[in-house]
Amino acid sequence: MAKKSSFAVSSFGVMLLLVQNVCGVEYQVGGSKGIWGVPSDPDAQSLNQWAESRRFQIGDSIVFNYQSGQDSVLLVNQDDYNNCHTESPIKHFSDGHTIIKFEKSGPHYFISGIKDNCLKNEKLVVVVLADRNKQYSSPPPAPVEEPQSPPPEAPAQMNPTPSPTAEEPPSNAASSSTSIIRLFLGLTGMVATSMILL
Repeated sequence: MAKKSSFAVSSFGVMLLLVQNVCGVEYQVGGSKGIWGVPSDPDAQSLNQWAESRRFQIGDSIVFNYQSGQDSVLLVNQDDYNNCHTESPIKHFSDGHTIIKFEKSGPHYFISGIKDNCLKNEKLVVVVLADRNKQYSSPPPAPVEEPQSPPPEAPAQMNPTPSPTAEEPPSNAASSSTSIIRLFLGLTGMVATSMILL
């Protein structure tokens, strides 16, 4: 009986690890008690400090909780973020419980839809890391350009600029080893849990 229950617990642990890697993680902006609003405590961690302490990946989501009708969330570009421009956002959310799933890497800029709130630091930058699990194929061959003859009256000129070459895609050996290490640690934890339960 104990072996069956330890196997079930171990299997559940492995399943959770796999689901987390496939589905992503959902973060509530500001932490478990975080509310999207003007910071009321000057000693509290800022929203950007909160975001900097996390490693957001493609497929992860963030949740903004706020009072609908009294605030909103704007997805903006960097210039609008820096200057609290609320006039032309990329996207506008006002439902009170906004969930945004990250589909691309890079910085994502959010500000309050109320300019005065943004000026009081109700804004957030989330940097989403590149997808390290993406498999790269070999780069396409560099285009071959046929040399063009100069007009007969103009002398031929040398161009010291080298022809463009395709860049080598980043090696995913590090990400592959990271995935293997994660799997190894997960399995080690599963075995240790099974031994403890026996």
